[in-house]
Amino acid sequence: MNVKQQGISGYWLKVIAVVSMLIDHTSAVILEQIPGLENSAFFMRIIGRAAFPIYCFLLVEGFYHTRSRAKYAGRLFLFALISEVPFDLAFSRRMWDFSSNNVFFTLLFGLLVIWGVEGIKQKFVADVYGEKAAAIRVILIIVTVAAGGFLALLFRTDYDLSGIVTIFAIYMFYPKKVKGMGIGVFVLTLLASIIEAAAFLDMIPVYFYNGTRGKQMKYFLYILSGTPVSSCHDRTGNGTLGLIF
Repeated sequence: MNVKQQGISGYWLKVIAVVSMLIDHTSAVILEQIPGLENSAFFMRIIGRAAFPIYCFLLVEGFYHTRSRAKYAGRLFLFALISEVPFDLAFSRRMWDFSSNNVFFTLLFGLLVIWGVEGIKQKFVADVYGEKAAAIRVILIIVTVAAGGFLALLFRTDYDLSGIVTIFAIYMFYPKKVKGMGIGVFVLTLLASIIEAAAFLDMIPVYFYNGTRGKQMKYFLYILSGTPVSSCHDRTGNGTLGLIF
C-alpha cells in the first residue's frame, strides 16, 4: 500500500467531528431535559468536546490547501449567515438575534487572523527590515490575534476569544499537526473550560491523519453539521461546520 494511503483521511476526521458533535447535541437537547439521566448526559457532553478542535485543525488544513483563500472566507461567511437564522429561531425564537452568534463566525474570524499573520510573516523579513523585523512581526501578530479575539467577543460568537487563540495555536505549529493539536486543546482548556481537556484525545486521529481528503460527501456533512442544536461549547448552541473544505 502507498504510504500516503495509510492512516485516515480528512473525510474520517470530519466524520469523527460530526459524530462527536451529534452525540453532544443529543445530550444537550434531549438527555439533559430528562430527570435521572444527568450523568449520562454529562458523559456525552465530554465526548462532544472532540468536535471543535478538529474543526479548527481542518480550518488550518484548508487555509494551506485551498486554491483561493478569498473564496474560502466567502464560503465560511455564507454558511455563517445561513446557520444564523435557524440557530436564532431555535434558541431565541427570533429570526435574528445578535446577542450570540454561531461558530461559523468564530471560524471565519480565525481564518482572517491566520491569513493576516501569514501576510505579516511573509512581508516583514530580515532582508528588508533588518534586525527590527522580528520585533515588528511579533507586535503585529499580537495585534492581529487580539483584533480577531475582540471581534469574536464583540459579536459574541461561540468559543469567542478562546476559539480564535486555539485556531492561531494550531496554525503556528503547522505542519507539526499533533503538537499543534495538543497546544490548541491546552489553550482551549485554559481559556474556556476544564471539560475541554477531553479533546486531548483528538491527538490520536490527527496522528494517523495522512493528509488526503478522502471521500467527498460534502452536502451530507453540511446538513448534519448545520443542525441548529446545542453547540460544541457549553453556551447555548449552534451548528458547526462539518466540512472545512
